[in-house]
Amino acid sequence: MDLDAYVAVHRSEWIRLGRLVDRAARPRRMSAGELDELVELYQRVATHLSVIRTRSYDTTMVDDLTNLVTRARAAVAGPPDPGWHVVGRFFTVTFPRAVYERRWWVLATTGGSLLLALAVGLWIVNDPEAHAGVAPSSAVADLCRSDFATYYTEHPASSFASQVWTNNAWVAATAVAAGALLGVPTLLVLLINAVNVGVVGGYMTGCGQSGQFFSLILPHGLLELTVVFLAGAVGLRLGWSIIAPGPRRRVEALAAEGRAAVSITLGAAVALAVSGVIEAFVTPSGLPTAVRIGIGALAWAMFVGYVALYGARAAAAGETADLEIGNGAADLAPVV
Repeated sequence: MDLDAYVAVHRSEWIRLGRLVDRAARPRRMSAGELDELVELYQRVATHLSVIRTRSYDTTMVDDLTNLVTRARAAVAGPPDPGWHVVGRFFTVTFPRAVYERRWWVLATTGGSLLLALAVGLWIVNDPEAHAGVAPSSAVADLCRSDFATYYTEHPASSFASQVWTNNAWVAATAVAAGALLGVPTLLVLLINAVNVGVVGGYMTGCGQSGQFFSLILPHGLLELTVVFLAGAVGLRLGWSIIAPGPRRRVEALAAEGRAAVSITLGAAVALAVSGVIEAFVTPSGLPTAVRIGIGALAWAMFVGYVALYGARAAAAGETADLEIGNGAADLAPVV
């Protein structure tokens, strides 16, 4: 199919739909014929969007047409419910769609961070100079003897949950926001996080406490670290949108990534609240190790499964990850 010819043939319908959507702001001034035409054109243009999305690499065209179809749908179906509908849409469409779209960035960030942590841990275990030079021997002895375990029990569980949630949410938000500085500070946040995990794991392994290390870090760490890696991936992609904006202007690419980043930051805060509860109430509990790790693995699997299911569903339906679709007049001149 000749895409340029297809656009030329249907451009007048898009323009007409845009004008009808503008008039629908005052539906009493529309005739019955115009209302019927609005519904018919909405259905046609939704089909056009499906065709173009599968054949065009022009993201500006796809986004503009998506915007038009979304506004037309609102005009046909009526204004959205400003209450719980918005919250429901956020958790079933906006957040999982934004994460799903960035899944390869998340996988790359996760793989790189884990490899770095593993490399640092092996360095500490196998290099006597590193083992002796990174941290004082007295601090290492305290870490192995009691400090690592007592960290999870030295404060009341409720206040500890609030503390770790606040800290982790701040780290995640910082990793995302720092992406606006070309992603360099985001890389630093990920680097520090991976090195810290590797150093502690290396020292705990070196003194024969690897079992304790993994039994205490895995229950909450599976979900917590996944969300931190997600935040890092979002920050890096935000920075990359400035370096390589594609067919859009840099300000447009940055704005689009920024809106999705806000969605992900809000959703990540909820996931980190769950990991904080696990860290405070499950990690230091007297439950068997297998049960504690199983609870953490279940929370992680539910989060990943939720993102995969709802994110893929929203992507297939052509949903957007934007928190809000603009309500201004549709100007389709840039589409062609």
